[in-house]
Amino acid sequence: MNEEKLTSERLSAFSDAVFAVIVTIMVLELEAPEEPTFSALVSLWPTAISYAVSYLFIAIIWINHHYLMRFVGAPTLRLIWINFAHLFLVSLLPFATAWVARTELASSPVVVYAGLFVCIDIAYNVFKRQVLVGADETELSSRMRRFARRRSLAVLAGFTAAMLVAFIEPRVGFGLICAALILHLRPEVPDFAKH
Repeated sequence: MNEEKLTSERLSAFSDAVFAVIVTIMVLELEAPEEPTFSALVSLWPTAISYAVSYLFIAIIWINHHYLMRFVGAPTLRLIWINFAHLFLVSLLPFATAWVARTELASSPVVVYAGLFVCIDIAYNVFKRQVLVGADETELSSRMRRFARRRSLAVLAGFTAAMLVAFIEPRVGFGLICAALILHLRPEVPDFAKH
């Protein structure tokens, strides 16, 4: 049993380290303006907003990942590889964030950004499904699982809609990304869904 716990803790610790590196890379992309005026900060709004949304997304991913890890017993090789695939997709976020910021929310970068959110969300849902396959039925009722599945589908639909809308209206697409993120702010199932 201790060996199982150690293995899931190692998986969690490795994932935490990757999330920390990704946030650090994003911070290193932030550049201070050359001019010593507050008005110089105004021109950095695309960088500020894309960084804030990406940081929020990473925070949500980490919180949800952390929440799920409590259901992991002995991680299977399949679960470990799924986790690596998920982390790989998350590691592309600094690139997509920088592109959105540098192009001031232009269409193609926002489409790619939203598409990356779709891919990350799909990978997370595969990870979540794999974790919950082994979860104790008493800890997670079928009603709670259904609610979580519906919420995941709604978020995925939101990211997909954002990607499609961004072809025509990139700022609206970016707004849809933000709206979809709100659904994942709380990883556990709300009390009303438990009754």
